[in-house]
Amino acid sequence: MARTVLGSAPSMPALFARAAVTARGRGGGLPDTRLARTGVRVEAADLAAYDRVCGFPLADTLPATYPHVLAFPLQLALMSDRSFPLALPGLVHVRNRVDVLRPVRVDEALDLEVWAERFARHPRGATVDLCASVSAGGAEVWRSRSTYLSRGAQAPEGAPQSDLSLSVGDLARPVATWQVPDDAGRRYARVSGDVNPIHLSGLTAKAFGFKRAIAHGMWVQARALAALTGRLPDAMAVDGVFRKPLLLPSTVTLATDPVAGGGWDLAVRNAGSGAEHLLGTVRPL
Repeated sequence: MARTVLGSAPSMPALFARAAVTARGRGGGLPDTRLARTGVRVEAADLAAYDRVCGFPLADTLPATYPHVLAFPLQLALMSDRSFPLALPGLVHVRNRVDVLRPVRVDEALDLEVWAERFARHPRGATVDLCASVSAGGAEVWRSRSTYLSRGAQAPEGAPQSDLSLSVGDLARPVATWQVPDDAGRRYARVSGDVNPIHLSGLTAKAFGFKRAIAHGMWVQARALAALTGRLPDAMAVDGVFRKPLLLPSTVTLATDPVAGGGWDLAVRNAGSGAEHLLGTVRPL
């Protein structure tokens, strides 16, 4: 597998623009490529803005979901390249798994590496996993696997079936209710760089088959984890399946349940219909 080390983060607006103009005619297998950056430092102002949008308190260690923001420009560079088989516009994040191997300090220099794997069949199209690994001092401290769905796409012959199953408890009693405003997608886009048009406005979302703009799955997962601040293991595996899109604006509820050993089950649902937006688990490592 070829490995390319970039000297700086690629420009995400330019990558989204390139992906839009090269969306047609894609196909084939996944690129045999890894992209990396070394010695990456967290900008305090950027982290503080992210914390405000997602509900995390300021701390000396990174929220479990923040390294995704650091790795995402590299993943976007992979997905926007003409060699990537699925068109980036309209891709929907349907599952996100994170392993926090130890707390990551804000002041650490981080090495990032990303790649794509597991091109899989899905009843509504095809999925692919974008993987990321973060190391500090030569040791891996964080890793993730983000599964994206391309509706109507076709996986290669013999591809495995996409796995979006996740088992949680009953979670019948809400512990919090959130009013999610219509600009939630734009606010998260500003702190994450994820300006996929399905999140930005009703007009651009309708172009990809959604009734209104939808919230980023990573914001929903981050917001749920922020509500558990102070009650999470230092080393943990976080898994979340994004079920029904969270249309903006919406009122949602959070239900949580502690499990043996210091873990949690959680669910974010529509306050009126009960439709599930996120089912998640947290387990100590």
